[in-house]
Amino acid sequence: STMFLVGLSGGIASGKSTVVAVFRELGCAVIDADVIAREVVQPRLRAYQQIVRYFGTEILLENGEINREALGNIIFSHPEKRQLLNSITHPEIQKEMLKQIFKYFLLGYRYVILDIPLLFETKRLTKLMRHTVVVYCDPPAQLSRLMRRNGLSQAEAEARIASQLPLDEKRKLATHVIDNSGDRESTRRQVLRLHAHLEDSLDFLWVRLVVGTVVAGFGGLAYLLLRHFIS
Repeated sequence: STMFLVGLSGGIASGKSTVVAVFRELGCAVIDADVIAREVVQPRLRAYQQIVRYFGTEILLENGEINREALGNIIFSHPEKRQLLNSITHPEIQKEMLKQIFKYFLLGYRYVILDIPLLFETKRLTKLMRHTVVVYCDPPAQLSRLMRRNGLSQAEAEARIASQLPLDEKRKLATHVIDNSGDRESTRRQVLRLHAHLEDSLDFLWVRLVVGTVVAGFGGLAYLLLRHFIS
């Protein structure tokens, strides 16, 4: 059986959710890192306990769950705290993602899309991907969409965008670009063309996972990889 990984990313308010929706309509397997990120920080889990220990109980809601907006405000203005949060959550997210990849491998999917907002910022994960896709839109459109969507001032929106790698740089790093600057139908046509191309591609998942894991040096990934694919 052959299957490979496709890393999908973009920028804040670039329209990645629109692209993901089209892939899902086509019946593609999509693993959403943001959804997993919310799941691994539920109360009583390991990541949750570490976050509360380092960031304090003031980032909690009344029901005990983490207030993502409050935590987001902290890490956006303090890069060192963003790195700390990543060091807590990323290992747990990666373990859960690998479990889901293995599930789709057993189900016989041709490829699996890993929806990872910070794919190009982390860099190491790109080594696991056969293809990388960035959802792009021109900077003025990105700024306008973010201000409208989140009710932010221009300065606030610019700060959020500046905290990520610029879309122009991500576009240079990706193997495929979907330009979402236009209307939805234009974006949909691009996704359909990309899907047809990926369906014709053949790459062995286990080879890429083994090589990528060795290069990236993820202990958690290596453990699960050996357990599921070698034993």
